[in-house]
Amino acid sequence: MAEGEELIELKFCTNDGTDVAHGTYALSTNVATLKQKMVAEWPQGKTVTPKSINDLKIIHAGKVLENNKTLAGSRITFGDLPAGVITMHVIVHPAIAKNKSGKSKEDMQKLNSCGCIIL
Repeated sequence: MAEGEELIELKFCTNDGTDVAHGTYALSTNVATLKQKMVAEWPQGKTVTPKSINDLKIIHAGKVLENNKTLAGSRITFGDLPAGVITMHVIVHPAIAKNKSGKSKEDMQKLNSCGCIIL
């Protein structure tokens, strides 16, 4: 981090309420770097675990942050927060495995949670 660079405190909350990669970051930090830190620090024992940065989505103020943008470029709002900590939400979307059943995508979309075809 460059001297005099503006810093913000961020915490990232998963859907079950667990905080990941809580820390202070420079506004020049890019989103991909944040995701790399999250993958490295992901809590053990979770049912869904990201294997790469592409498995994660960071959401702030209703927007999904893009990997190639910095925090400043993502227009992170931090103006008059009383606590000074910004909470962002993290969603894990693991890559979908290849269809080994031989069924078409349309057929797979017709399956309900028990594997029954919906007509």
